[in-house]
Amino acid sequence: MGDLRDPGGRSGGVAAGAGAAEQLLAGYAEALITAADAAIGPWVERSVARRWVDYTGAEPAPALRAASAEAGREAAIVVVARLRELLQADVDAQRTGPLAVLRRAVAYPTAVLRAAGVPPLVRDDFAERNFPDDDYDLSPASFADIDESLHEPGLVWGAAKAHVVLTRRRGRP
Repeated sequence: MGDLRDPGGRSGGVAAGAGAAEQLLAGYAEALITAADAAIGPWVERSVARRWVDYTGAEPAPALRAASAEAGREAAIVVVARLRELLQADVDAQRTGPLAVLRRAVAYPTAVLRAAGVPPLVRDDFAERNFPDDDYDLSPASFADIDESLHEPGLVWGAAKAHVVLTRRRGRP
């Protein structure tokens, strides 16, 4: 993962003071948003293709690939806007995390698969209860389940957020 450099590449770890830590957090948030923007569309396409192959044993036809690509573009626009809204909010106002927001992208491959006539999968009780609209068991358990490129930005953002929250709670500048 490397050290906690600021997103501009300057070394020295997290600077002293809550203001500096919050500035670093904003940069890490932007890095996560940028990575998510690049990853969501291809993830939607891979998710559709994987479940289609599981169901039919054949590669998706061009029309299904086109539908999944369009769904991926729409998911990137909508979900990344929600992610940006969350990550630009003050940490004390954030009532969910970025992975929960990214999980909303499941609706896009799900809609394509439903329209293509793919039957829902049998899922365990936990999945049924926690992800009721995820008929195809696509909900990512981690950032890396969407794309490996989200792993480090997600972890670094989380560590930086924890630092900001703890600094505030401890009353340090």
